[in-house]
Amino acid sequence: MKKKYLLLAALVGMSAGAMAQKKGFSYKFYGQVRADLFYNTRTNSETVDGLFYMYPLDKLPDADGNDLNDQGNGNLYALYSRVGVDVAGPMLGKARTSAKVEVDFRGSGTSYSLFRLRHAYFNLDWGTSALLVGQTWHPLYGDVAPEILNLNMGAPFQPFSRAPQVRYRFTRKHFQLTASAIWQSQYLSVGPASDKAGEASTSKSQNFIKNSCVPEFYVGMDYRRPELIAGAGVHVSSIRPRTKSVVGSDTYKVDERVTGVSAEAHLKFTHERFLLSAKSVLGTNLTQTSTVGGYGITSVDPRTGEQTYTPLRTSATWLNVAYGKTWRPALFFGYLKSLGASTEVSDVLGTGTNLDQLLNATAELTYNRSNWKLGAEYSLCNAWYGDEFSAKAKALSSHTVMNHRVVMTAIYQF
Repeated sequence: MKKKYLLLAALVGMSAGAMAQKKGFSYKFYGQVRADLFYNTRTNSETVDGLFYMYPLDKLPDADGNDLNDQGNGNLYALYSRVGVDVAGPMLGKARTSAKVEVDFRGSGTSYSLFRLRHAYFNLDWGTSALLVGQTWHPLYGDVAPEILNLNMGAPFQPFSRAPQVRYRFTRKHFQLTASAIWQSQYLSVGPASDKAGEASTSKSQNFIKNSCVPEFYVGMDYRRPELIAGAGVHVSSIRPRTKSVVGSDTYKVDERVTGVSAEAHLKFTHERFLLSAKSVLGTNLTQTSTVGGYGITSVDPRTGEQTYTPLRTSATWLNVAYGKTWRPALFFGYLKSLGASTEVSDVLGTGTNLDQLLNATAELTYNRSNWKLGAEYSLCNAWYGDEFSAKAKALSSHTVMNHRVVMTAIYQF
């Protein structure tokens, strides 16, 4: 036992010595303890056991015709408490160096209360240009996101993802150009769960972009003033759903790819205590950004089972208004419409592919003091599910289901 204490003391001494040698570095530690209490009137599409809420699930009748998804649920969690450190380092030539590492306790899958990496990157800043390498917000999330208590931050209307990337920014007067190459880590594309030809079961996997050998790309331009951000961007992704196909007892190597081009426009205006922000996204196969969509099968080779695909298109728009300082009310509205495919498809793969449209309205009130935020939020989400679809996977008729959600949040920031 004495040896263990001596070893621990030696390690602490070595760490202290190493810290003392890090001349030119400064560190800013920060974090928050956050508790979220929520209640839903219906079963929903969600992750983290309901903390990350998306939209109400369709009716699921039992043997007597009763809707199994017409069931209330709720819980209290502190999983989104987090800690982080911002690092300012010495100059590298003419570049200012900095870094960030941030973690929370959200875990992944069904493993919660475990450390999860949120941000981890370094940044080189030459003044008019900057290069970031590491994991941070996906460019489609960007610098314009709604101010709400729900941890989904507006998803599925707002793209939500943190992703490994190489990002270059160039700033000239009031204009900022952003160009990024993006990979996937925790937020993944949806694709086939089986190599068997014609199967439409789905799963999330890193293999779809890893086997592609091509990252996602984003290019955008912003006009920036002290009170205003206005801009637009274009995003391209290309994944390989499968590298082999099983037909009967035979396995074949296949070369499959689905490529999607998306576009977005955003606006954020702040003046004293007033906030107005909005974003509109025309998306194709953006399942890796916590939204709905996917792609459809357009043809199948009868001998090898090799398939061709076309992406499904969605349109999503949200608006957020807030006013105040100590007492700060806010409103959020989101609308999403599934637009189907550009050509006929035999089957579809993705998330929410049976949705026709979504409508969300949220009202909240927060009380803000130094280091504290207390708030309550009510959200109404109406989902239209397709009853029949065209050959291009667009709903021809639909029915609705609705969920009422209440969230109460307490945050202590340090």
